[in-house]
Amino acid sequence: MNEYPQSRLARWEHTTEWPLAIVSLIFLGAYAWEIIADLQGPARTAAEVTMNVIWAVFVIDYVIRLVLAPRRGHWFFHHLFDLAIVVLPFFRPLRLLRVLTLIGTLQRTAGAALRGRITIYATGGVVLITLVGALTALNAERGAPGATITTFPRAVWWALVTITTVGYGDVSPVTPSGQLVAVLLMTGGIALIGVVSATLASWIISSVSEESEEEEETTRQLIAELREQIAELNGKLDAVVVRNALPARGPDPSAHIPGNSGRTAGS
Repeated sequence: MNEYPQSRLARWEHTTEWPLAIVSLIFLGAYAWEIIADLQGPARTAAEVTMNVIWAVFVIDYVIRLVLAPRRGHWFFHHLFDLAIVVLPFFRPLRLLRVLTLIGTLQRTAGAALRGRITIYATGGVVLITLVGALTALNAERGAPGATITTFPRAVWWALVTITTVGYGDVSPVTPSGQLVAVLLMTGGIALIGVVSATLASWIISSVSEESEEEEETTRQLIAELREQIAELNGKLDAVVVRNALPARGPDPSAHIPGNSGRTAGS
């Protein structure tokens, strides 16, 4: 009973994977254009309409996945983050994380190893979260009294030092929304640093292990060659010993001298 709905959900997610990733890229462009250019008038309206249409697409996708889920209650409680992204306006930029779906699709197409996928996910996540954090903080801070995050370059600098948990303090948010973005960036930075560190450690261990296996294989080959050479030398030594022993084992030359046998007998 549960296999058919599950297969329908899997087919839907597989079919919408690329379209939703592309739509997310369009959303990223519209959102960045609106924030960086500080759009006003018809241009801002066009950007807002584009993002609202994309938001409606994500709402429809969420509802369809919920309907197709074999156990809706279980699926609902395990996808609360998706619900927050759809429902809460503040988390609207986090819909850009759907771009990671595109990265995952490219990785599966390329058939890369799991460590390579993790590396690309981590790298893509750092770049995307930094960009989204910078845009969101700039949107929240621009125009606020005493704000220091007033331009896009300063916002990117602040996002970088925050996600790496450096925190120079030369630029910092003053609004509650900006401070919430800072908390999310720091949390995401710690998680991503852990992933990158674990991946790097895994790569080093794997490299050392591969080198050890290669050295062991080379050693085994050398030992096998030495054994063959020793066996060959033993064979040659045996042949030399046999050749040297043959004259001692032959007939006594004195036995062919006439009268020698009688003298031997008489004596």
